[in-house]
Amino acid sequence: MLKKLYRTVRLFPQKRKEPYISFYKILNFYPYNITLYEQALLHKSSSIKMKDGRWINNERLEFLGDAILDAIVADIVFKEFEYKKEGFLTNMRSKIVQRETLNKLALDLGLDRLIKSSAKTANHKTHMYGNALEALIGAIYLDQGYRVAKRFVHERLIQAYLNIESVAQQEVNFKSRLIEWGQKHKIPVEFRLIESFVDDNNNPVFVTTIYIYDIECGTGKGFSKKESQQKAAEATYQKVNFDKDFMKEILILKEKELQLREDNQEENITDSEAKE
Repeated sequence: MLKKLYRTVRLFPQKRKEPYISFYKILNFYPYNITLYEQALLHKSSSIKMKDGRWINNERLEFLGDAILDAIVADIVFKEFEYKKEGFLTNMRSKIVQRETLNKLALDLGLDRLIKSSAKTANHKTHMYGNALEALIGAIYLDQGYRVAKRFVHERLIQAYLNIESVAQQEVNFKSRLIEWGQKHKIPVEFRLIESFVDDNNNPVFVTTIYIYDIECGTGKGFSKKESQQKAAEATYQKVNFDKDFMKEILILKEKELQLREDNQEENITDSEAKE
């Protein structure tokens, strides 16, 4: 308590100045280490080169914030829906942390006015706002700890801008979530229609299987291609989030692919030099 009071008193002369005021309006508290928050809103298109050669942007904080946000939302929905089963809780968390929701929450907070990015990037439809929000949560966690980060998510995001009951009624687009996950982690996700037929009631039936690095990950059956893809994506998304052995195998294959690319690039360079 005394430590917190000391920090507050130490920052007092700066509270009437930017950027503390801007961050206070969003966070509802004053930062201790404001550099973390400024970095959280620094898009990679506007990266800053440090004296030691490192490039600074919000990608590392986004990585941390993504994990912290997942834990916080899981914590909140676990307590909010006391008698619901694991499947419902997983779906609920997915609905809250999906990129479309995070983009909207970031705009509701006014993060778009503080994010630093190139004008070219800002004119395109990107997920920079949701990414910046995750980075901001990472900054809060490092600066203030888990409890303050959880209070921010609960009070400033969920209670202020989301209706939990309405969210519970929404459908999760698992296909979009899975494709987004693949793009974010640079992991190939392939949807294959492996079968289509007509059932006994003359209804068309489609069967889709998802492959990652040619590993069969999930299969879905439905009365439309879209429905079969959604079911396959949901099964795969569960594995991505909860099957640690599966993810270890995927990451090993990703590492091998990256190494193969590097080896091929070195061979091409060697061949070019030899021809010269």
